[in-house]
Amino acid sequence: MAKSNNNTTEPIEKQLWKAADKLRKNIDAAEYKHIVLGLIFLKYISDAFEELHTKLLTDEGDYANADPEDRDEYIAENVFFVPPSARWTYLQSRAKLPEIGKDMDAAMDAIEKDNASLRGVLPKVFARGNLDPTSLGSLIDLVSNIAFGDAKARSADVLGHVYEYFLGEFALAEGKQGGQFYTPKSIVKLLIEMLEPYSGRVLDPCCGSGGMFVQSEKFVTEHQGKVNDISIYGQESNQTTWRLAKMNLAIRGIDSSQVKWNNEGSFLNNAHKDLKADYVIANPPFNDSDWSGDQLRGDARWKFGEPPRGNANYAWIQHFLYHLNPNGQAGFVLAKGSLTSKTSGEGDIRQALVEARLVDCIVNLPGKLFLNTQIPASLWFLSRNRANGKFRNRTNEILFIDARNLGYLINRRTLEFEDADIAQITATYHNWRSPDGEYEDVPGFCKSATFEQVAKLGYVLTPGRYVGLPVIDDGFDFAECFAELQNEFAAQLEEESRLNTLIQKNLAKVEIPNE
Repeated sequence: MAKSNNNTTEPIEKQLWKAADKLRKNIDAAEYKHIVLGLIFLKYISDAFEELHTKLLTDEGDYANADPEDRDEYIAENVFFVPPSARWTYLQSRAKLPEIGKDMDAAMDAIEKDNASLRGVLPKVFARGNLDPTSLGSLIDLVSNIAFGDAKARSADVLGHVYEYFLGEFALAEGKQGGQFYTPKSIVKLLIEMLEPYSGRVLDPCCGSGGMFVQSEKFVTEHQGKVNDISIYGQESNQTTWRLAKMNLAIRGIDSSQVKWNNEGSFLNNAHKDLKADYVIANPPFNDSDWSGDQLRGDARWKFGEPPRGNANYAWIQHFLYHLNPNGQAGFVLAKGSLTSKTSGEGDIRQALVEARLVDCIVNLPGKLFLNTQIPASLWFLSRNRANGKFRNRTNEILFIDARNLGYLINRRTLEFEDADIAQITATYHNWRSPDGEYEDVPGFCKSATFEQVAKLGYVLTPGRYVGLPVIDDGFDFAECFAELQNEFAAQLEEESRLNTLIQKNLAKVEIPNE
């Protein structure tokens, strides 16, 4: 986590967000995010540049006779070259001038010209009339305080964390529109923890702002793996979102050369047509009716059946499978209706997937997890080889997990998973598929169902149909309670007898007057 201020327990990213949001004034969050995130990115590449620039100036050791202004010196160290007019110290010195907006746009343009991988990526939105120079200058001062110290790794980690945090906050601020570029962090973390992508090729064909890739990299580093052991491949049809992804990955030092953009999207213009990935991790649009299904009749990807023209859910599933290698695994989000729908052949495709023994695990999610929709959602986990030696042979089983009762509300409209929730779901899945795992069904939460059980229920994959109701342990002991009632009843009979005797004695004392 980023550093906290000594005078408060609130993390610095939250302090920065509050301060930056106050400067927004009359600018929509959708537009403002490009201003703020652009500044954070510029600060990152400038910090990295300045650190190497300082070393080159020493003219000692490996840097003897080096030219601090030679672009090739920076390319060799995988550092972006920043021309003088775009360096943070120069821009910060001009932060209070009326023309700072034009200076910032010119700086972004200069950086793109000197770094081919950033062409068309950086925002040039700083000279617009609705952003007054005073607010922009204050933002520059604010961003100047993000990274403490001059160590590149430390700076990148802090700036990367702030960038990621701000992405989430902007998504919350934009609401429904924010969900188009941002998958909630707890969902991304759950997908990554379930699949454990330690090495290999990771594909997200609808990658948004790149959260799946960032979390994959975090997973590897947190488990003492080597980041270079994974390669990422992505595609995004929204150019503005693709730019956010490119910056998000660059600030983490992740190679984004295979994260592609085209406005036709993955179905019509597959940027990685020949890729066979080890992992597919994705959050495609729910129930997309405008996916160009009419133009893709008979496509080679539809091995398990033609997806309906009015809903892309089963087109996405088959697109993911098409890109998996023989031992590949996929984890993705889909609308919950995909678990039961029989519309336009979807039931037949789902049956074919189950019969091909591709469905490994289904997780039912609680509501309010997603910013752009209230449609109930589920997680699917598919595996091309469920009999391989890495895990136990589970070809005749499917694990169902009902997580609808997990999570907590962060506001009235939005729910998140806690780390404990993620750990509970992940441990259940890992114990189930591991040869040495200690798994057992938990009524109301998880059930390992056989192929025959799934077939008997018509290939419906809703976890609630399999896990049943939870066993409520209220501490009730029938034998003990029955014995207590017996003793209480006997005592009441004894008391009744005593009272009856007393009444008879008292009645006997009553003198009845003669008439």
